[in-house]
Amino acid sequence: MSRAFNFCAGPAALPEAVLRQAQEELLDFRGTGMSVMEMSHRDQVVVELARRAEQDLRDLLGISDDYAVLFLHGGASTQFAMVPLNLMGDNGKADYINTGQWSSKAIKEARRYGDINVAASSEDRNFSYVPPQADWTLSADADYVHYCPNETIGGLEFDFIPEVDKPLVADMSSTILSRPLDVNRFGLIYAGAQKNIGPAGITLVIVRRDLLGRAGASVPAMLNYQIHADNDSMYNTPPTFAWYLAGLVFQWLKDQGGLTAMAAINERKAKRLYDFIDASGFYSNPVEKADRSRMNVPFVLANSDLDKDFLDEAGAAGLHNLKGHRSVGGMRASIYNAVPEAAVEALVAFMADFEKRHG
Repeated sequence: MSRAFNFCAGPAALPEAVLRQAQEELLDFRGTGMSVMEMSHRDQVVVELARRAEQDLRDLLGISDDYAVLFLHGGASTQFAMVPLNLMGDNGKADYINTGQWSSKAIKEARRYGDINVAASSEDRNFSYVPPQADWTLSADADYVHYCPNETIGGLEFDFIPEVDKPLVADMSSTILSRPLDVNRFGLIYAGAQKNIGPAGITLVIVRRDLLGRAGASVPAMLNYQIHADNDSMYNTPPTFAWYLAGLVFQWLKDQGGLTAMAAINERKAKRLYDFIDASGFYSNPVEKADRSRMNVPFVLANSDLDKDFLDEAGAAGLHNLKGHRSVGGMRASIYNAVPEAAVEALVAFMADFEKRHG
């Protein structure tokens, strides 16, 4: 069976080596005679699996003991509520940077719980650029500053980490583990798994320990970071199979040479695709060059009437999930860690041939 090249924004491609190992262990996990899906999360085998996954993640990102690492339910969208519920103090105020749909959704949800100041926005130009920090209007009394370093839908990415004097919170769902990261510059990082971590169903939270314990008495237990930290992310039954697969991905990343090696590969993939688009008169990318995402590459055809033909022919060529998000249209190639360079080369070759025949 030949594997298709999968450019889905999420749930996204997983490393083939990870899938094969999961396949081999599916019925008999490490000699137990059971699948890991069937085992209690209190079983020592599963507890050790979880411990190993956390340690591998800490190794990859250089996460110190000053931070708790949580593996939770609910996706990044649940974090839109958990962040203000846990981090808003007496001021009840936070600064948010709006650079796309995920930022906008985070802002909308946070406004249920406090006073949200949109300190900067690129909505005036259809989220095609990152507002320079010099133009931000940050609040003196904000409890934290929130931003989304990479907007999956619009293909917009910060090329800097903001310098702020409040805890910095980042939705890193679509960029985490794609390159090295200085975790110490953040108060809290959260990420849905289904891009670079593993399958949908588990959410990663990295939170500085001094920010724990701030949730009010009315915050439900399942939305309280402190409770999850106190219970090693096992306050209730966690998504054990997704946690197991995430652990395999972390091991795979180590085998590839870690995040420095992945960064070099990801840079090559993005450059190859953007260089082709920029040299073409048939395809175009709407984002300012300095702010382009290395994970999500949106592009449009000069003649949108050809969109369906492009997608149909791409699918027939084994290039899948290239349709842009329904809110923006066009095309989008998500080129996360598990998408090999061969996939990008195949996509560029197809795009060149399609342009030759239809341009």
